[in-house]
Amino acid sequence: MSGSYQAGLAEKYLVDDLPGAALVGARLNGILQKIEAGETLTALAQAFLTSGGHDSLLALATGKIDRPTFEEAAARERSDRIQSAKDEADRAAAEQARKAEAMDAAAKARFVAMENDPVLRRKREARELRDRFGIGFIETENYPRAMRLLKQVASGNRLAPEDVAWLSTEAVDCWSDALQQAWHRLEAKALTKAWEESRDPWDAVNASAHWRKADEPQRALDVTGAALAKAGRSPKPRSALLTTRGGAMRDAGRLTEARTLGLEAHELTPADFRPCTLLGAVSMELGDLAAGHEWYAKAEALGAERRAIDQDLRALLIRSEPDARDRIRNYLLEQDPERFAWLRNWNHKISAAHRR
Repeated sequence: MSGSYQAGLAEKYLVDDLPGAALVGARLNGILQKIEAGETLTALAQAFLTSGGHDSLLALATGKIDRPTFEEAAARERSDRIQSAKDEADRAAAEQARKAEAMDAAAKARFVAMENDPVLRRKREARELRDRFGIGFIETENYPRAMRLLKQVASGNRLAPEDVAWLSTEAVDCWSDALQQAWHRLEAKALTKAWEESRDPWDAVNASAHWRKADEPQRALDVTGAALAKAGRSPKPRSALLTTRGGAMRDAGRLTEARTLGLEAHELTPADFRPCTLLGAVSMELGDLAAGHEWYAKAEALGAERRAIDQDLRALLIRSEPDARDRIRNYLLEQDPERFAWLRNWNHKISAAHRR
């Protein structure tokens, strides 16, 4: 028999709200088919109808009521069943919501407990602090001191010189770029304040150096510009201010201005290698490789450490575009292949590092 026939049968006997009424093989569907065929119901079938609350259907099947009376009574039974099913569904939904709310409350309680747990809170704060400064694993023996210093910097407090020395030599894994930059910013702020109070040009010189390393060249330009206006004509401090200001100009990409400041500083202190180093870098970046090489050579002759010059050149090459980097590298090797032998394979190392 078709599904539509079974559905029609369920509707005829007003039990279409029950899934088993139209499902072939279900007990109720089989009873409906017997009633429809006029067959006598077995005792078991009658007991099934009684247990299911189908009193009107049983009365119709046993001839105790006529069809109109059945339809009236069966309609009430169906209405009661539908309402009862709705009530049960509402109760189940309410119970589910209550359980979910209880679970949420329990989860919130656990979260609050975890938030208030001093051990877990310290662990979370320590992890957040390491993440802030880009620091991963810290050696066990270094952990207490390193975390104390991280908290100190995060709180805006300067580090003692011995702590900086320890971080940069013994706990180098903690001396991350982010931590160094934060430290330079603290030093720059403190030295800028010191200059504002003392008007000592050397405080401004040192503040500028730290602002530059904190990647804030404009702050370096601000403090050196103000300091130069107050510095007078004393050659050494004025030359130092001009040189560090030239470095900040270079950081800001203002190379022509940086070169002018470097030349002025060199005229004031021709025996100081620092303006020469600045002029070497700026000349290289401006594309005047011969002048750059000469200035670097002059700086070394005046006492600049070769290691420092090479470090400056490495930084310059890293900042340069590939074509400019190759020109500088090739030029230096042509001028002094022994002096700049370290450049032979260095370009390949840079390329490999960029690929990684």
